Amino acid sequence: MAPPLEISIPTTTISTPTSSPPYALYNITLRLPLRTFIVQKRYSEFVALDSALKTQLPTPPPIPLPSKSWPLPFMRTSTNPTLVEERRAGLETYLRAIAETPDSQWRATSVWRTFLNLPSSAASQSSSRSAEAHADITGISDLKGGGANLDPAAWLDVLREMKARLHEARLWLGKRDGATTSQAQHEASASAKKCLVKAGLLVQTLEEGLKALAGARGLGEGELRRRRDLVNSAKVEKEGLEKLAASLALKGNTGGSSAGGSSTVAASSADRTELFGGGASRPKGRVLGAPAQETERTRELDNEGVAQLQKQLMQEQDMDLDELAKIVRRQKEMGIAISDELDLQNEMLTRVDEDVTRVGGKLEIAKKRTGKIR
Repeated sequence: MAPPLEISIPTTTISTPTSSPPYALYNITLRLPLRTFIVQKRYSEFVALDSALKTQLPTPPPIPLPSKSWPLPFMRTSTNPTLVEERRAGLETYLRAIAETPDSQWRATSVWRTFLNLPSSAASQSSSRSAEAHADITGISDLKGGGANLDPAAWLDVLREMKARLHEARLWLGKRDGATTSQAQHEASASAKKCLVKAGLLVQTLEEGLKALAGARGLGEGELRRRRDLVNSAKVEKEGLEKLAASLALKGNTGGSSAGGSSTVAASSADRTELFGGGASRPKGRVLGAPAQETERTRELDNEGVAQLQKQLMQEQDMDLDELAKIVRRQKEMGIAISDELDLQNEMLTRVDEDVTRVGGKLEIAKKRTGKIR
């Protein structure tokens, strides 16, 4: 059974090529269970889809395609925002009618899946996932305008996809480091590089999307800052993985055909064992100055990768310290303001006390005069 498909056309883009008149592009957003991607289509491509569906099937689509309109002589629809918006709503209703109708005869055609860059229904499950991932990459990274057409939710989907590519690259590099044959090392290195290239494309898409979201409504400055930090952290991680891949390749080239290379690898393993305290039994409890244990993040890295990871962690700690310093400064300013307010209140209380004393003295004098009158 095909996965549920959420389809919409939230925005449009006016393309202005130099060699032809301007035309409208309709940004079709497709949400699958595991990912989201965007494709851009012209109205003429919708007309071709509708014609192909009517030709291949005996029954026309559930609702008719919005007709071509000519508001005034020599006026194009792309130059009229009202007409573009009306056509966008009509095309969205047209696609949703096909996607949500119980009858799947239109969705089962190859022209429908090709139009939306969906994987072929005849492929296996693994092939479908691969084609779906390919559609995600081409539908977002190669999109005209890049990440400028991403909405906030689609931006997060791209971020998750990019993190998955980095994690996959890290796993391939771990396999590369543990491979014993040159063929396995080559395959692992090629797969890791492919994942890093895809991650780089997605990082560019995320940066372009942030520039577009910065001028859009709905995201605050704090959320934009958080997303920029996520992208910067991902870039640092990607650079570290690229350096690790380069060091592994260099180690394989220099140490694969000589005994010196074997000693270098052995020395590296010994250094890691010594670094993480694997060669000696660790006492129970907390010991100051004791070497740290190997973790999942460091197990698949060499010495340079561990150093790069340490630099990344130090940068994150510096950022946390900066945030903490800002909080401390705000607390200090609040404390100074509270102190000034307390001084002012004390001064006002002193004046009230003086007034009470003065009024009390006058009352005493008035009582004495009243006693003399009696």
